[in-house]
Amino acid sequence: MKERIISERFVDSSIDTPYSLMLDDTAIADMYLICCGAYSPLTGFLKQTEYSSVLKNMRLLSGAVWSIPIVLPVSMQDISVIPTGAYVKLIHNSIEYGYMLLEEYYQPDKKQEAIEVYLTEDPAHPGVKKMMSRGDVYAAGPVWMTKRPPFLFPEETFTPNETRAFFQKKGWRTVVGFQTRNPIHRAHEYIQKSAMETVDGLFIQPLVGETKNDDVPASIRMESYRELLKHYYPSERVLLGTFSASMRYAGPKEAVQHALVRKNYGCTHFIVGRDHAGVGNYYGTYDAQKIFSTFTIEELGIVPMFFDHSFYCRKCGQMASIKTCPHSEMDRMILSGTMVRKMLRNGTRPPEEFTRGEVADILIRGLKGSEDIGQ
Repeated sequence: MKERIISERFVDSSIDTPYSLMLDDTAIADMYLICCGAYSPLTGFLKQTEYSSVLKNMRLLSGAVWSIPIVLPVSMQDISVIPTGAYVKLIHNSIEYGYMLLEEYYQPDKKQEAIEVYLTEDPAHPGVKKMMSRGDVYAAGPVWMTKRPPFLFPEETFTPNETRAFFQKKGWRTVVGFQTRNPIHRAHEYIQKSAMETVDGLFIQPLVGETKNDDVPASIRMESYRELLKHYYPSERVLLGTFSASMRYAGPKEAVQHALVRKNYGCTHFIVGRDHAGVGNYYGTYDAQKIFSTFTIEELGIVPMFFDHSFYCRKCGQMASIKTCPHSEMDRMILSGTMVRKMLRNGTRPPEEFTRGEVADILIRGLKGSEDIGQ
């Protein structure tokens, strides 16, 4: 596999320009991920030709694999007064974070984008709903960052250059990445540790950007990750670091993007579980794994590791999957998300076979009084 060069687009000072654009939470997260190198080879928000290529081919014009268009939605009213070729300050919550060179702006077909990216135009899909609520015009061009966003977890936020240096210092030649927006239950622990048997290190990188209202808040999840790693993982073989992106819930195409991002962070392998980045019933259980057959390992630059549904089997007396367990569903400890949510709201620990007691206690304490949480 060819090593990708990761560059950072951070500069010391702003540029003198009368023009500015306002960024929402997703856009400022995307801007940071472009500038720190997490979205390499992107250097800015996509121009229309690149945007169309990503939608139709899951590739940039260079031929590099890229599955989700990274764009800057704005209003026609705001963008029409800015001439193309001008530098534009980028503002979020009244704070300037950098600037872009406005090379062009264009009006996308959002319904077509929804179908291509999310495989549905159903407005109930959270990713489609979010996309439709943003500006109807896309501003495009390279970006530079003068000020980093305030990170929720600064001690656990790293750039790709920093994680690569960490892995090299540790002597990890092979590293498996794990993406999550949920608490880590025993099934997740099982597949992580199964992967760890074949690599030097594990990089757990939970997404801590914008998620659905009923997903477990990042602060509660991070506390649960720290506690789990403290008691049940070998500290010298695991790194916990955050991923600042907004969740798009794009299922298969987001799974590919997650893999490409982890390659940039220095991972050689990436765990793809069932219904990766899915939501509701919009995607098949293993669609996020099947999509990887579209590409070669050399094109991706990272090795996907596929795992089936995992569970605790009473007869086996251990964690297992449908690949390793010969017993019936009656012997398997499988709890629905609804059941687990009800138990946690009531202050009841789910069985140890489903989640570690330390994790359950943190979720119960952190979510006390909440109406609903994601699973």
